[in-house]
Amino acid sequence: MTATVPGRTGLAMRTRQPRDRVGLGQLLLAEWTKLRSLRSTAWSLAVMVALTLGITGLATALYMAQWDLLPPADRQHLLADPIGLILQPGASYGQIAVCVLGVMVVAGEYASGMIRASLLAVPRRTPMLAAKAAVFAALVFVVAELVAFPSFLIGRANLRRHVAVSLSDPGVLRAVVGLGLYLAGMGLFALAIGALVRHVAGAIACALGFVLVVSNLTGLLPGRLGEHVNAYLPGNAGQQLLSSGHDPGALLSPWQGFGVLCVWTALLFGAAAWLLQRRDA
Repeated sequence: MTATVPGRTGLAMRTRQPRDRVGLGQLLLAEWTKLRSLRSTAWSLAVMVALTLGITGLATALYMAQWDLLPPADRQHLLADPIGLILQPGASYGQIAVCVLGVMVVAGEYASGMIRASLLAVPRRTPMLAAKAAVFAALVFVVAELVAFPSFLIGRANLRRHVAVSLSDPGVLRAVVGLGLYLAGMGLFALAIGALVRHVAGAIACALGFVLVVSNLTGLLPGRLGEHVNAYLPGNAGQQLLSSGHDPGALLSPWQGFGVLCVWTALLFGAAAWLLQRRDA
């Protein structure tokens, strides 16, 4: 005869239910609490703001100081796409801080061991990763947009002696708003690498090496193959969103370039989510 303990099964089910029923709002709040409590978040965003504004001012001032020495082709390109000169140099350096922060958001939890507590609280791992990405992307987008319009004003002030540019010009407002989308996209790209590598130094090396080194090396490849490989890398493709789109030699339109960046990021996130389900913390 088998004895049973009434209510034990029901009690076990009740104790598991709160863990299984963690809602999206709770996940987002938890990830926001973790993100804003990190000292690296404030420092990384401050460095991103300083680099974006500083490099924008420096690059546009140097171009104007050397205006009379520029080749005619460079002048024509600048006249056709002044917003590209204003936004792209600052974004190229600002993305370094964003990528480092993106790696830290995930790989830092593995380094500190906090990821075990996160996975105990949220057994369903993919929603946790999605909530982490959503909170991080929203924060970077907001901060980048707060930087985008001052960057535009700084660049326009430096260019006004030789080049006129206004928010009402075709493609300019879209490019200014696109700065937030681009930096958020690059941050998510790095966050996915952090989830794959799970080691802070290694993931930062992979992310920055791919974004900065590989893009420069592929630019040295000869012929049309080199042009296509270089154009379809995530950083180079995404930066098309920061141009007016008037360059006839560009292989990708602004939104096509941003779409390529999104595809890269989605593939990495798919791989990260798959491995997250199969690897121990």
